Amino acid sequence: MAIAKAARFIATIAVAAALFALAGCGRGQQQSAAPPPPVTVANPVQRTVVDQDEYVGRFVAVDSVEIRARVSGYLSEIRFSDGHMVKKGDLLFVIDHKPFQIVLDQMRANLAQARANLAFTEADLARGQELLRNKTITEQTYDQRTQAKRVAEASVAAQEAMVHSAELDLNEYSELRSPIDGRIGDRRVSVGNLVTGGNGSNTTLLATIVSLDPIRFEFTFDEASYLRYRYAAASGLVGSAGVPVALKLIDEQEFQHTGKIDFLDNVIDRSSGTIRGRAVFDNPDGVFTPGMFGRIRVPGSPPYTALLVPDVAIGSEQARKYVLVVDDGGVARQRYVTPGQLDGDLRVIKDGLTASDRVIVNGLMRARPGVKVAAEEKKIPAAAAGKRADQTKAD
Repeated sequence: MAIAKAARFIATIAVAAALFALAGCGRGQQQSAAPPPPVTVANPVQRTVVDQDEYVGRFVAVDSVEIRARVSGYLSEIRFSDGHMVKKGDLLFVIDHKPFQIVLDQMRANLAQARANLAFTEADLARGQELLRNKTITEQTYDQRTQAKRVAEASVAAQEAMVHSAELDLNEYSELRSPIDGRIGDRRVSVGNLVTGGNGSNTTLLATIVSLDPIRFEFTFDEASYLRYRYAAASGLVGSAGVPVALKLIDEQEFQHTGKIDFLDNVIDRSSGTIRGRAVFDNPDGVFTPGMFGRIRVPGSPPYTALLVPDVAIGSEQARKYVLVVDDGGVARQRYVTPGQLDGDLRVIKDGLTASDRVIVNGLMRARPGVKVAAEEKKIPAAAAGKRADQTKAD
């Protein structure tokens, strides 16, 4: 009896296990029968692009002038407003004229005296010529009169130079005018102060003026970039003066200001291993100010045909980048790629893709390498490059 019960119990367990196995097989069949995940695929866009390098730099004025007096005296007038624009030739400072007028009057009097003396020596020499012919005076006396006339002529020339110098002090150097167009800073000296002039290091700084239009932008780049530019310089697009560049300020999103490179230094700095470049920009509105930071974009290669895919289609696997492509059998395959610069919403792919590859551009998270997918063909819109591509063409 006990044996029969045990047999029935074992049979019941076997039937239950069989039913459980059948149920599991049913679920597996249901899972394997699930439809492949839908994805969107597209061929890479082919476009002619130019690699762009970006550097941070600072604006500097084309001309920067320190206003210092050439003569000493008391400051009597200031003819400008601090921080305003000035034109070349505008009167800025006036030093008290009275001492210079006195000196000029004295120099003119000395000149008149020298001319009177010259007239006397000329007449005396003329009389000496007649007396010498009559043997009334000796040749030595005649030579002395000749020498006196030459000394008088030299004295007149010296006094004329002194008068000219005094006129410069009065009419030119006591009135300080702007030598350039630009913006003047604040006055460093107030009316009534003694201004020290001359060519020494202790001369008084009165103000500074910087030009604003055009304005320069200085930046540095490393030695490797310099060599790359040098190899590509034959194209005429990189590594030489006149190359168009674009710039944006720290509060701007796009490179909307255009200019040209006008200078590359001739030495690489030993301490930093960098070389200095310079670009020039028009600045009619005075937006750019010397000392202001900005970011400049410089062409880094000749034009070349590149393949581009949406940046969202690129995945990361540790340090490597990849895209998923769909083969002829509808299976997703992983391709490791070398990405380049971003062009709007598209990323340049330098290696790892061909123009015929069908890249998954939507549904990347649903696809898995080696798994079949339901691919829907779609073209990447030409406008996906956005404003940056337009800006590159404009450059």
